[in-house]
Amino acid sequence: MENQDINEESINNQEVNNIQDEAVSGENVTAAPSAEELLAEEKDRYIRLYAEFENYKKRTAKEKMEFFQYANQDMMVSMLGVLDDFERALKEIAKNGNTSDLQGVELIYQKFKNKLTEKGLKPMEVNAGDTFNVDFHEAITQIPAPSEDLKGKIVDVIETGYILGDKVIRFAKVVTGN
Repeated sequence: MENQDINEESINNQEVNNIQDEAVSGENVTAAPSAEELLAEEKDRYIRLYAEFENYKKRTAKEKMEFFQYANQDMMVSMLGVLDDFERALKEIAKNGNTSDLQGVELIYQKFKNKLTEKGLKPMEVNAGDTFNVDFHEAITQIPAPSEDLKGKIVDVIETGYILGDKVIRFAKVVTGN
């Protein structure tokens, strides 16, 4: 039995010597990552995954807000024609009609306009003499400028432009001076 113990001990010593020789020579040595390195790697993966998920949540929330903000854009554009008709009717009733008719139509017009404003619709403020801006105005025609200071500027506003949120949904139709 002692003989067997001595043989096992010499075999174990030989294996230790071989491993030490390989370690010194650099052959067949693959150092297993330590527990700290594994933990750091997993922590880094977790942090990256968490950051990616947070970015996903922010992006989807932003897309959702934009969707709701502009979901009623088509309906708003179709209502602009009705709003224009109200304005034309008010002008005609003011010319020809009685005051009670005018007051009734004005009341309905104001209610309608206020509801559209609550939903984010804003009319553009465009006046004669303002500088023409292609981001907000659509030039219908050019006429000879009545005065030198109106050359290249807005002479008359034909149709009011509207903004929904931050987006132009109808450009103001204007006449410019030439």
